Amino acid sequence: MKDICAVSTPLAEGGISVIRISGDNAVCIAAKVFKPLSCKSVENMAGYTCAYGKIVDKNGREVDDGVLTVFRAPKSYTGENVCEISCHGGIYVTKKVLRLCIEQGAELAQRGEFTKRAFLNGKLSLTQAEGVMETISAQGEYALNSANLTKEGRLFRLISDMSRKFVTILGELAAWVDYPEEDLPEISEDNLRESLKNALAGLDKIIADHDSGMILKNGVDTVIAGKPNVGKSTLMNMLLGYDRSIVTNVAGTTRDVIEESAKLGELILKLSDTAGIHETDDEVEKIGVDIAKKKLKNAMLVIEVFDISRELDEEDLELLEYVKKLGKKVIIVLNKSDLENVVERSQLEKYSDYVIEISAKLDEGREELQKATEKLLGIGGYDADSTIFANERQIACAERARKYLAMALESLDMGETLDAVTVMIDNGANALLELTGEKATEAVVDEVFSKFCVGK
Repeated sequence: MKDICAVSTPLAEGGISVIRISGDNAVCIAAKVFKPLSCKSVENMAGYTCAYGKIVDKNGREVDDGVLTVFRAPKSYTGENVCEISCHGGIYVTKKVLRLCIEQGAELAQRGEFTKRAFLNGKLSLTQAEGVMETISAQGEYALNSANLTKEGRLFRLISDMSRKFVTILGELAAWVDYPEEDLPEISEDNLRESLKNALAGLDKIIADHDSGMILKNGVDTVIAGKPNVGKSTLMNMLLGYDRSIVTNVAGTTRDVIEESAKLGELILKLSDTAGIHETDDEVEKIGVDIAKKKLKNAMLVIEVFDISRELDEEDLELLEYVKKLGKKVIIVLNKSDLENVVERSQLEKYSDYVIEISAKLDEGREELQKATEKLLGIGGYDADSTIFANERQIACAERARKYLAMALESLDMGETLDAVTVMIDNGANALLELTGEKATEAVVDEVFSKFCVGK
């Protein structure tokens, strides 16, 4: 297999950069570009050791100084010989060191190629490899805990235990059907039924947690809507923790959509601060209102903001009805709670179960908004030590496995032949093996690793 190399740290100015080399000749390639000062040669370095030295070009000219770390096969990330050169974190010098490695025989690694080699060499299962990617992209505590559980093999073991049971059952069924003359024990339908029910319960939990997991991993498309000058931009600035939207006493300040992401507990809200939705003769403002309505149609969550010190008028009610017809998840925020309340809550409670009072200007009400959002989206209360949020590929396999195993259980309950039950169990077991990667096609494997960053 060819030797590969890549920059494994972000290509940006920083303290250090790491260039990783993997393959049978990784140590030889490193020896040609790195000259240690503390030992005689790179070739003699043991695995899991480091050396300080000079990085040189093919003419022996010094390019930089740095540290070389050597990992010997098979005790390395990829299962191959791996060398990592840590140099200063300038963009030019990092690219220069990478070019030196390529000049000495390594090829530039593709996306996820190091982790793919770890998978092919049996260092990681496919689900563990996906856990590596999810750890890198995690944006919150729940997502990180889930990624770590997947990376350590919790999901792989859970699914493998299911699939092994069914492979054993399939073997027993095949032997019992194919060799009726042999004195083999008859398959217990009760044991088979129990195995199917246990597998379905496990798959049901993985599938049920998926939507919440996607919300925690990817964030929630959220629109802040309301009439002009009710405090939408002030609310956005409060959630962000800094001034992003312009705030004035003049109605209609926001005419375009301002988009930023804000952390609310473990949730990432992908906020859109929109133009005030109301009737206007201003052509520019009218365009902003149209854009705001388009954003509302695509949002997962809508935070409708009203001024607590102003009675609801016709435009307020029109907005409430408009969002209600869209069928969105809605939180109603009565802003400016530091002022006298003249709004009747009963007018609003029929539009949402979540009506809260805040003062965005005084930075009050964040906790109430967080609790309402978590309840509305069904987030929270997860056991961080056991909850795994499966990704789209894994869920597709789990749903397919669940369908076939449910059909097998139904066939069993209806008294159908064991041949029919066996076919369904076989299809379900294959879907489980595809989930773990033990029976994943080359195309599926390539698709998984194409989502990785270069250098990982």
